[in-house]
Amino acid sequence: MIEEALVRSSGGVVVQSPSVLVSPLHHRRLLRNAPFSSLRRKEFRGKLVSKMANYEGQAVTSGSEVRSGNMIYEPILGDGVFRFDCSLEDKDAAYPSFSFVNSRDRDTPITTHKVPLYTPTFECLLDQQVVKLELPVGSSLYGTGEASGQLERTGKRVFTWNTDAYGFGPGTTSLYQSHPWVLAVLPNGEAIGILADTTRRCEIDLRKESTIQFVSPSSYPVITFGPCASPTEVLISLSKAIGTVFMPPKWSLGYHQCRWSYLSDQRVLEVAKTFRKKCIPCDVIWMDIDYMDGFRCFTFDKERFHDPQSLVTDLHYSGFKAIWMLDPGIKKEEGYVIYDSGSKNDVWVQKADGTPYVGEVWPGPCVFPDYTQSKVRAWWANLVKDFISNGVDGIWNDMNEPAILKVVTRTMPESNVHRGDDELGGRQNHSFYHNVYGLLMARSTYEGMKLANENKRPFVLTRAGFSGSQRYAATWTGDNLSTWEHLHMSISMLLQLGLSGQPLSGPDIGGFAGNATPRLFGRWMGVASLFPFCRGHSEAGTTDHEPWSFGEEGLDKLEITLPKGIWFNFDFNDAHPDLPALYLKGGSIIPVGPPLQHVGEANPSDDLTLLVALDEYGKAEGVLFEDDGDGYEFTKGNYLLTHYVAELKSSVVTVSVSKTEGSWERPKRRLHIQLLLGGGALLDTWGTDGDVLQLILPSEEEVLKLVSTSEKQYKDRLENTTPIPDVEEVSGPKGTELLKTPIELKSGDWNLKIVPWIGGRIISMTHMPSGTQWLHSRIEIHGYEEYSGMEYRSAGCSEEYSVIDRELEHAGEEESVVLEGDIGGGLILRRQIYVPKNAASVVQIDSSIVARSVGAGSAGFSRLVCLRVHPTFSLLHPSESSVSFTSIDGSTHEVFPDGGEQSFEGNLIPNGEWRLNDKCLGLALVNRFNVSEVFKCLIHWDSGTVNLELWSESRPVSKQSPLGISHQYEVIRIP
Repeated sequence: MIEEALVRSSGGVVVQSPSVLVSPLHHRRLLRNAPFSSLRRKEFRGKLVSKMANYEGQAVTSGSEVRSGNMIYEPILGDGVFRFDCSLEDKDAAYPSFSFVNSRDRDTPITTHKVPLYTPTFECLLDQQVVKLELPVGSSLYGTGEASGQLERTGKRVFTWNTDAYGFGPGTTSLYQSHPWVLAVLPNGEAIGILADTTRRCEIDLRKESTIQFVSPSSYPVITFGPCASPTEVLISLSKAIGTVFMPPKWSLGYHQCRWSYLSDQRVLEVAKTFRKKCIPCDVIWMDIDYMDGFRCFTFDKERFHDPQSLVTDLHYSGFKAIWMLDPGIKKEEGYVIYDSGSKNDVWVQKADGTPYVGEVWPGPCVFPDYTQSKVRAWWANLVKDFISNGVDGIWNDMNEPAILKVVTRTMPESNVHRGDDELGGRQNHSFYHNVYGLLMARSTYEGMKLANENKRPFVLTRAGFSGSQRYAATWTGDNLSTWEHLHMSISMLLQLGLSGQPLSGPDIGGFAGNATPRLFGRWMGVASLFPFCRGHSEAGTTDHEPWSFGEEGLDKLEITLPKGIWFNFDFNDAHPDLPALYLKGGSIIPVGPPLQHVGEANPSDDLTLLVALDEYGKAEGVLFEDDGDGYEFTKGNYLLTHYVAELKSSVVTVSVSKTEGSWERPKRRLHIQLLLGGGALLDTWGTDGDVLQLILPSEEEVLKLVSTSEKQYKDRLENTTPIPDVEEVSGPKGTELLKTPIELKSGDWNLKIVPWIGGRIISMTHMPSGTQWLHSRIEIHGYEEYSGMEYRSAGCSEEYSVIDRELEHAGEEESVVLEGDIGGGLILRRQIYVPKNAASVVQIDSSIVARSVGAGSAGFSRLVCLRVHPTFSLLHPSESSVSFTSIDGSTHEVFPDGGEQSFEGNLIPNGEWRLNDKCLGLALVNRFNVSEVFKCLIHWDSGTVNLELWSESRPVSKQSPLGISHQYEVIRIP
């Protein structure tokens, strides 16, 4: 019966070119394993367009190279789910599914009398298959997985090809994940979804209104879900095919703090301590690649993270979990136990000649596990199992597109060979497995964590993924930017992922690349508090992005436009007023858990609060799921799912439990009902959870009075709080606008970020060959500063500076920035920063105090001034740091952090240079200067920093006698 239906519905004809001695299917299989060059693809696209035009709506006669027609179908899985193929032969040729939980479900028809309402058409030429689904005019299109830009996808085209897309924009067409899926909302409100079940590079073309088109190498099926009554029903149907998100441990739903990188265990503990000191909720701290020994996976730096178990014990005591990064690139180095083990077990991805592929990643030359083999997945899983014994709570899989450095394609060659299991597709080149490499790595990591402890829920975060990867890992949206555009995009990107079957996702809050302003970070944090995965993360070289790093707290006053419906605003009146208000839609009941527990405090109360917002009919409902927060007892029914309802009758609001599911015992706890009235006003009552509670609604006049009082209190609160500073709108003297963002001076070996408006300071100084950031600071303080007097923070460090000259590198000339700041009394502090033309390893700074308009009454001389160069350098490894030099008198000195503040004058000053040594890195920052200009050198050690100050003589200056210091910095290697 099914075969009959397949043949009846087929409008296509399988043909064979007279010049080909194998069937078209076998011919396609041969082509599938050959690289499809860009030239050939262009030729194909041109031919395909002309052939499509010629065969529109027609069957194809024998001898033609194009096949086209309606796709054949069979019902699978459940009501309203249909599989479509170009032909029976194509159906047999399709490879196993990575998307489906069970690939056999896709391949097993079911009996039903239903037929699809929408049938896709196909056209095939050589190795390419084009599938088109035309929907009613006025349909809106969503999904396409991880996609930047707008939420509604009509008019867009993307390509599923997992890509390391650092600094992506709204027009980027390939990001880190591939989800060949589109969700359409029809004009009548119904919805339908379509999945192109192929791992190959796939073009999703939505540029034609109400039309979905997939283009990918043959042969692959497409699966339709619906039409259903709503998008929610379509996604429920999809989840039965590709699976739901893994059940995360409860702690993973809190706020996470991360940075590339916290460079020592002491810095990690310092960050954790500050969260608790400032009472900012945070559940997890992350360790990026710098915890490793030379970026070797499954190792720990012996100096900076010498005892990871002790670190994790301290974090656990403070209420934190610890997540650590593992990349797929394994350093190619004999003697490195992971490399030796992998080589012995023959686990690496191979080149076409059968030798292991070697690509450049963070450790240098690397080899890559071939996760398409079950033996390799087991090998990796056992490594993860052992790694967990160090106290690891979760694992972060990064760079698993896989990303390769120093190559144009950003990934490994498509000609590489994977010796995959037969049930996955067998031996194939990389183009077949590229998009699922990250999924398979995440799966292997997840399985390794389960091996370590089957009674704990794994938590894995993956950057690369594919439809189905949500079964093993959460995801984040990759290397975004600290811009308003990326804040806006982060919302639509998460929604697209959720509408594509991956709901547990989030962006890097505040932006990964660049420096967030206080206002941008505050707004982003407020929005992100409602994201499923909530993590702050920033790259090396940026200013600190921990929540307290942006200055004094306060509110951000903004106008809010809400969707249609009844909305009630409220806030928690806590110590961190990040938002002016939160809004709850009428008809909702939202459970709110107990407050954060702090170290040394007794257990917090188990009180449960229900926020109740009635709709226009006086009703509201909400659901609360509870279990142990970890483990798998919930799969045996040991959970509690409570349905709460509220209803208004005769001025009495009754809140009760309508039904429950599960055998988990309800905690004995108080229940706090807060009935929202609008304007921040509320009524509340206390009782016992599980009992029926009632509130008597006062008269309309009394309600209006409560609302009015609440609005006034809220207005007073706003007026008495400090607004978030808007440093993007800085004005100079006479209203002249100053630069709004730091200047980047990137030349030779150096990348500097310079703030022209506050102190003219350098806030970041990164040596690019070593990847070492020797200096970083907030905009407002520290970094590289200069003073005009012997007293600390004298004039020069906080004045407004202007950019006098800005030269970009051109025709061999050096790139430079010239700044000037008015320090009063007719004096100007002038500074030129540049990389010399013939010395790419050096950054040069020429500074001077110049008399611009000194009064005649002082005989043309200024007040007494001293040029004081005051850089604040970061100590990456305080215990392994020192300052060393040889004095003018020939004596040698090495000053360590425990030496406190020391100064050197006369013949004891360094003889033209001194070094900040980092023995752990094997690097030194050399500061060279003209000894005739420097009269004093000062070393001041602080928490994680050191000042290496150069002081000029102290004297008045005139137009003819400025006071200057010229000096330079260079990084060298040391034993």
